[in-house]
Amino acid sequence: MSIVLYIIVGLVAGFSSGAFGIGGGAIMVPIFVFLFGLTQHQAQGTSLAVMLPPIFILAVLRYYWAGHVKVQMAVFVAVGFIVGAFLGAHLVQGVSDLTLKRAYGVLLVIIGIKMAFMN
Repeated sequence: MSIVLYIIVGLVAGFSSGAFGIGGGAIMVPIFVFLFGLTQHQAQGTSLAVMLPPIFILAVLRYYWAGHVKVQMAVFVAVGFIVGAFLGAHLVQGVSDLTLKRAYGVLLVIIGIKMAFMN
């Protein structure tokens, strides 16, 4: 049964990623924590591992074919993202799971409020 649930989570997160540009942080991480009982660290690491192949293979190519990818910008942001992701992943290893979960929740609330109420 868990394999079916994993696939359903993937479908929901993949749809959200393709439709809204979200999936890992906003969809999979909370599901991994609350539904599957992963720690915040495990949820974030697993979410990153899930996104690696499908993001480029399907979603990015579809946006690229439609002319919606600024390639030069994406390349330079990716360089920063690689360094930032490594540093962020390294730094949070020493943070308690509870503190990380709370910080993550606050970040999502702030982003949600800004997205909902800013023009």
